Amino acid sequence: MKIVERDIPPRAAWALEQAGVHPLLAQLYAARGVLAPDELNDGLARLLPPTGLKGALAGAVLLADSIAADRRLCIVADYDCDGATACAVAVRGLRLLGARHVDYLVPDRVIDGYGLTPPIAQRVKDSGADILITVDNGIASVEGVARANALGLQVLVTDHHLPGAQLPDAAVIVNPNQPGCGFESKSIAGVGVMFYLLLALRAELRRRGAYSEQGQPKLDALLPLVALGTVADVVKLDANNRRLVAQGLKRIRAGTMPPGVASLFAVAARKTQTATTFDFGFALGPRINAAGRLSDMRLGIECLLTDDASRADELARMLDAINRERREIEGGMRDQAMEIAQALFEEGEEPPAAICVFDPDFHEGVVGIVASRIKDRLHRPTFVFAASQANGREHELKGSGRSIPGFHLRDALDLVTKRHPQVLLRFGGHAMAAGCTIAEENLPLFEQALEQVAREWLDAATLMRRLQTDGPLAPRYRRADLVDTLHHEVWGQGFAPPVFSEEVEVVSQRLVADKHLALKLRHQGQAVDGIWFGHTDPLPARVKLAFRLDADEWQGVRRVRFLVEGAEL
Repeated sequence: MKIVERDIPPRAAWALEQAGVHPLLAQLYAARGVLAPDELNDGLARLLPPTGLKGALAGAVLLADSIAADRRLCIVADYDCDGATACAVAVRGLRLLGARHVDYLVPDRVIDGYGLTPPIAQRVKDSGADILITVDNGIASVEGVARANALGLQVLVTDHHLPGAQLPDAAVIVNPNQPGCGFESKSIAGVGVMFYLLLALRAELRRRGAYSEQGQPKLDALLPLVALGTVADVVKLDANNRRLVAQGLKRIRAGTMPPGVASLFAVAARKTQTATTFDFGFALGPRINAAGRLSDMRLGIECLLTDDASRADELARMLDAINRERREIEGGMRDQAMEIAQALFEEGEEPPAAICVFDPDFHEGVVGIVASRIKDRLHRPTFVFAASQANGREHELKGSGRSIPGFHLRDALDLVTKRHPQVLLRFGGHAMAAGCTIAEENLPLFEQALEQVAREWLDAATLMRRLQTDGPLAPRYRRADLVDTLHHEVWGQGFAPPVFSEEVEVVSQRLVADKHLALKLRHQGQAVDGIWFGHTDPLPARVKLAFRLDADEWQGVRRVRFLVEGAEL
């Protein structure tokens, strides 16, 4: 591992500090590309306007007409946290804006596969709906939309994924990544796209005289859900996404949120008063995702939709139990998958440029998590495959991939299918995460083809794990109150949480629970505790560490400790 320090533009840091930003935060923000104080204004008025989102105004007209005609609306959701929150935002928001008949349908990961398929379109029609609205999917559902059209449904696609060569023939498409869309925030999550469509719908209803500016329904009650889905989907936290997340966090910290969100915080033993993006990504998000991986995502959506606090508590406990089961399955799969991956190369050798792992006993609901763990360990683009459980697809494998910086996974799959048109039955995704379906007999060919692309695209520098840090930590900033200040800010994908790095003295070290390294360190002449979770190898007496700041409490006293992220050995 190579520990590198971010550049801190001195003028930007100075300008932020002069505007009243804490000196440490000024350095951190400047290093992440914030050049002026106004970029830190997270007020709702600073959000990009929905008028710039292609399809939003046309979608608002379609929905306003549907509400006026009392038509039946059906949301087709996705089975991850972004899809679940987008569905909840759609149902809550449309009802708030006057729609009387709003239902939803979420595909089963195993039985239905991903997105709006022709059978899903048929189920929507059979439910009695007139309007089909996709959230967090649909941009690749050419056949599903065609089937819906043939059944007489009007289709409104809301999505944020990259489109393929052919767009679906929907009545309206709202997607910042579709051709011709100039919306500045290309990284907005599916839940954010739906929220923006509701903003446009409210403006259209206001234009029609349904509301006055002062008497219109308040959509800001949906922002906790928008924030949760945005962080959980690991989209880049550009300025607009940071504002959406900040606004959601403010409401949660003030105690204003749907009961299901409060219940999820409770079962995760997290405090809403000090809610952070870490809570979204590592506590709430996984519990909702677990329902889509192992059970039925309707549990997650119902938890976010109910206004009954006792029902929310019951559903949150169910989600927590499913998540514990998911962790057990993942643990066994991860160990087995790591053994398979490490058997691909000799000890002391470098791993292959790309890694593919399959076992007939793998559970397709957790292949993505396991791929992420292997990718983190070996620093290689990784696909993990499981046998498809869908009826009629017994000889198909469903794979989930995770990538490293410098290797666009969806583009790599696109190149594989151009070179070997018969290999990929279906694929889609982003730069860092993608999924695909292949015939089991084609796994060796896929593995060879993906590794060939990786060898062409990745060089030695890219294949070396690089940990970006914010450099040394001044001793005056090693305070518990500053830990709280840092945790309060919005960090995430593309706006990384602060990680500091410098050489320290290791005074003592011991194993905790046989899997964590507890450390006594000397940092710039002063004693400080440290812990490296999941690491068991001893460290030398002096070592350059990368670490995050944390505070633990012992007998009523809060002390700073270092959470070690890596070491340059």
